[in-house]
Amino acid sequence: MVSTETQKHHGGDHRATEMIDNNFMATMTQHTAFAWHVGEQILQRSKIPLLMGILNVTPDSFSDGGQYTAVEAAVQHALQLVEAGADIIDVGGESTRPRAAPVTLEEELRRTIPVIEAITAMTSVPVSIDTTKAEVASQALAAGALIVNDISGLTFDPQMASVCSSSGAAVCAMHMVGNPQTMQDDPHYDDVVAEVTVFLQTQLSMATAAGIPPERVCLDPGIGFGKTAEHNLLLMQAVGRMRDTLRRPLLIGHSRKRFLSKLLGRPLEERLSGTTGVSIALAENGADVLRIHDVQATRDALVAWHAVRQR
Repeated sequence: MVSTETQKHHGGDHRATEMIDNNFMATMTQHTAFAWHVGEQILQRSKIPLLMGILNVTPDSFSDGGQYTAVEAAVQHALQLVEAGADIIDVGGESTRPRAAPVTLEEELRRTIPVIEAITAMTSVPVSIDTTKAEVASQALAAGALIVNDISGLTFDPQMASVCSSSGAAVCAMHMVGNPQTMQDDPHYDDVVAEVTVFLQTQLSMATAAGIPPERVCLDPGIGFGKTAEHNLLLMQAVGRMRDTLRRPLLIGHSRKRFLSKLLGRPLEERLSGTTGVSIALAENGADVLRIHDVQATRDALVAWHAVRQR
């Protein structure tokens, strides 16, 4: 479950859902609830997955690019995500959409550090830095971030594992083929679930060898990062099996992504319903953390799903 300190910062009236909390663990026996140690907090899925609210401080992210480039706008949105029930705020200063142009170290620092400093001064909800650069991670952690969310699985920057180890940061290591410029160039797998699982197991072992305790590590199969729509579906269907093998929390980032247009024939601005439907399926499959744009809508849907499921 989320720590008491984190829950104090969530908005809304949760009295209607408290009645079903006592019965929840009996229904989770098929999905072991793995703990993720983040700073002094222990984050753990309870009745619904943890929600990581997305805060892109970029001009070119695929969904919300340009909306939160000003510090004041970014901080206001972060606090809205907290009020809506976000368990983590994930700040990203470099777009990782397919074909996105790389960002210099200086520019990524300029975009992210003032925002992280401001957010962490106003809430104790953990802040994550979404970066592949060790220097950005280092300065973000010094500014108050507690999590490094690395889409390269700690592979792009040889100093990243050392920074995370020495700082005591929590880590989310993701699977990706290639880089954002090349990842969607005809991705191929003989067995996508097995190959992604092996990669994540290898990176977990590497992180442990570098001095990052396994309880500080969350893993992410990388939906949309070097995968076709079919690959994405296979991975999301296999969440339970992957968790059983890896024995670590599994984060899924599916929000508003392109595979939904393949499924539904909907443009970007009409992907909320599809995202919500997938979120419910992932909750059923045992996902621990969902990385989401629309926190309030997702939380409401998941709480309602769980209430009906328990009845």
